Amino acid sequence: MSEPLLSSRRSSSEIDGPEDGLLRREPKRHRKPERHGDWIKIGLGVWAGLATLGVIVVAVVCSGMKPGSAPDASFPPKGKRNVVFMVSDGMGPTSLHMTRSFVQHVKGLPWGETLSLDKNLIGTSRTRSTSSLVTDSAAGATAFSCGLKSYNGAISVLPDGSPCGTVLEAAKLAGYKTGLVVTTRLTDATPACFSAHVNLRSEEDRIAEQQLGDYPLGLMLDLALGGGRCHFLANTTAGSCRADSRDLVAEAQEKGFKYVSDRAGFDSLGKGNHVSLPLLGLFAPTDIPYELDRKSEDYPSLDEMAEVALNALEAATKDSEHGFFLMVEGSRIDHAGHGNDPAAQVHEVLAYDKTFARILKWVESHDAVLVSTSDHETGGLAAARQLHEAYPEYLWYPQVLANASHSSEYLAAQYKEFSGEDEDTFIRKTLIEDGFGILDVADDEVEKIKAHKDNAAWAFADIVSRRAQIGWSTHGHSGVDVNIYGSKGTERLRGNHENTDVGRFLAEYLELDLDKVTAILKQKGVSRTSTGSPEYSWMGRGLEELKANAHDAANFHIDALDSYHGDFKRHVHML
Repeated sequence: MSEPLLSSRRSSSEIDGPEDGLLRREPKRHRKPERHGDWIKIGLGVWAGLATLGVIVVAVVCSGMKPGSAPDASFPPKGKRNVVFMVSDGMGPTSLHMTRSFVQHVKGLPWGETLSLDKNLIGTSRTRSTSSLVTDSAAGATAFSCGLKSYNGAISVLPDGSPCGTVLEAAKLAGYKTGLVVTTRLTDATPACFSAHVNLRSEEDRIAEQQLGDYPLGLMLDLALGGGRCHFLANTTAGSCRADSRDLVAEAQEKGFKYVSDRAGFDSLGKGNHVSLPLLGLFAPTDIPYELDRKSEDYPSLDEMAEVALNALEAATKDSEHGFFLMVEGSRIDHAGHGNDPAAQVHEVLAYDKTFARILKWVESHDAVLVSTSDHETGGLAAARQLHEAYPEYLWYPQVLANASHSSEYLAAQYKEFSGEDEDTFIRKTLIEDGFGILDVADDEVEKIKAHKDNAAWAFADIVSRRAQIGWSTHGHSGVDVNIYGSKGTERLRGNHENTDVGRFLAEYLELDLDKVTAILKQKGVSRTSTGSPEYSWMGRGLEELKANAHDAANFHIDALDSYHGDFKRHVHML
């Protein structure tokens, strides 16, 4: 193990140079003159040492090993393998502290009782993208799917506008079965990065088309469970959010997909034991509701969907020499962070932790590994908040979160639909008292909610955060390192890593060649722009068009860190 970069401590036995002696105020010792023959011996010794060191360095570089590490002949393992990759979107280290303390409070547990994730922490990941020190989910997930860095907004596309082959695509082409399980839209950034290629994450209609095989590689997905039904329905259909009349659900069924769209359909899958692949499950128009709001009779949980996926993929690969690759995302941890809603977030993290425990148990009895990490942290969460100018108190109150029975998003939607006369009573009693268990709402808090009726979720969330003394620095993402969790077999991810190392580990474990997939994608459907740069028409809008239509084209950064543009002066009035 190499010496820590900032380590400067040495034992007294290591301090033996003349300068060190002077620092210790020891008398300078004079050596006897060396004989000429001794100098020759010393020179030969130094030359031999340097030559040996050079051989070692070359061997290390060529093998890709870290200095001091030993070759691992057991990696990758031989025979049938499975990989489950979990993404806790937006979950940072403080999210774990907050959720752990919440559980200890609710269940009356001692402080030594921890989450399943805590017991399997192996490292941390650095998250920056090519365009910012604060990544978005698209660039973060591209690092996982392609093992390469890209700009914020890129869906498995590199800064030069070219597609990069993903772990899921390479696994499918190598003979593995593949699956996605999410609680957000299937067309959202993280699942999209494993199953599609577009220059900007907002191209969700095109992402849906590619997920069903409408792109050069054809159908790569065997199983997909989550939300986002509106992007698969024709715009002539109620509940559609597509811009065109393509009915992707009908197209999927024509390709042999079994399609389910509600709780009854999900239950008919028999926990995955009554499934023939391919399978498409779209259980909500957009995102599946928060765990705090989700009614089990209406929507399946992340844990239930993961159980179906594991059983279905295991059965489908029973007689195959290849296993499967499955990506499972606790998507809405991120949304709770964006909303600065601590009550919603602890329940999302608990749902993710429960799913992690289920998958880990499965992995431990199969030829498989489980890797879990976050694409970034959201909200700049702090388990502390100073409410007044006076000296701060060293505390926060998990019991405030325990009193909440709904998310701020849910209460804001209820308020937006209110049309009665006694608005104040509805806010105080029906929403805040019944929804949050808070009895001391202040008049100015009620007025703030009334002033933002069309979008009051943040105002509701702040009522909870202030009383719990939970702090947030942003409604966006932060640049903090995030945790890596893993099962046995993921030891290579111990320590601090770049997020691309996670993607490379997934590919190396399954012995996949992502470069070959990239080459196939680049060969097909390529045209040239007037400037001679390549354009991939099947990816939707090209980079040139995106740059031309950018709000501030001069600041459209994709391959270099963005810089300060006087944003403080432009936005200070919003603070």
